[in-house]
Amino acid sequence: MDIKPFQVSIPQSDLDDLQSRLARTRWPNYLPDVGWTYGVPDHYVRRLVDYWRTGYDWRKWEAKLNAYPQFVTELEGQKIHFIHVRSPEPDALPVILTHGWPGSIFEFIKVIEPLTNPRAHGGQADQAFHLVIPSLPGFGFSGPTSEPGWHPERIAKVWAQLMHGLGYERYGAVGNDWGSIISPLIGRFNPAQVVGTHVTQIFLEPSSPDDLPDPTAEELEALAGLDWFKKNMNAYDLLQSQQPQTLAYALSDSPMGLLAWFCLIYREGEGIDDDFVLTNASLYWLTETIASSTRIYFEARHMEKPSSDPIETPIGLAMFRDDGRAFRRLADRLYTRITQWTLYDTGGHYAAYQVPELWLADVRKFFHQLR
Repeated sequence: MDIKPFQVSIPQSDLDDLQSRLARTRWPNYLPDVGWTYGVPDHYVRRLVDYWRTGYDWRKWEAKLNAYPQFVTELEGQKIHFIHVRSPEPDALPVILTHGWPGSIFEFIKVIEPLTNPRAHGGQADQAFHLVIPSLPGFGFSGPTSEPGWHPERIAKVWAQLMHGLGYERYGAVGNDWGSIISPLIGRFNPAQVVGTHVTQIFLEPSSPDDLPDPTAEELEALAGLDWFKKNMNAYDLLQSQQPQTLAYALSDSPMGLLAWFCLIYREGEGIDDDFVLTNASLYWLTETIASSTRIYFEARHMEKPSSDPIETPIGLAMFRDDGRAFRRLADRLYTRITQWTLYDTGGHYAAYQVPELWLADVRKFFHQLR
């Protein structure tokens, strides 16, 4: 691969334009005292926009990224941006970490140093990892995409090309959100190279009552949570898998609109700080990748039906409180080697950022048995 060093340097004119647009926000009317009943409440978006204008500092977060080695390359005609941090420990295990939507590589910003240099953070040398953290195709500095077809299976195969190009022939895969779908596929396609996969979700659900006969109390609770999610929070999935371009016209023209759409996921009161929300919103806005990022939903919905053959690569699940619950019986049918299954009563969808110590301990425990 032709790999080139990369540094984030957003032109000041782009930041000034963002500020100008925020200052000229035209607010929709709203119903008072209805909470989240009709969607993201007005007071939440207004507070975030006010902070975006008067207190938030993109340059601080830009510097956080630039503190780590970053690179760009081209794979299958697509620019791919990635962080690549090698551990000072010679026997460190290489791992590729994959984010989701509307997240980014910032999901992992708090765990880079303890993963790569554990002895400096209360750990041991045999817990060290070399890290590759790519931006998904069409997301942030890996975007936009210029052709259709960037679905999870294709991304998984490209991630394997990336790891091979970096000289890693034995490695692990870690994922959140879309990364929890893509990472096990890397193992499916490259079982001799991938020692194990650690994820924070297993997106399997029953298609009929016959899939879960005589459900347990825990399964009934998970089914109720899934039903609530589909009725109250699934708008982004439905729209982006059907009409991503139609949505993109609005989100590409209004930073307030983009932020409000993200806040369907970044829900108030779920332990996500304002800087994390605004850093991700800023990244999508400043790189003009909201349109290409939403296309992954369309591509996943319209790709050929994926294989249902069992995946034999070892897998570990760390599922945190605000992500609901997974169905172990369904998971056992697809994954033949579930070696770790932990359900936490704290944390949320961005666990590596929200509860980094818990997430880190789970990752270390999972890969300890596979090194």
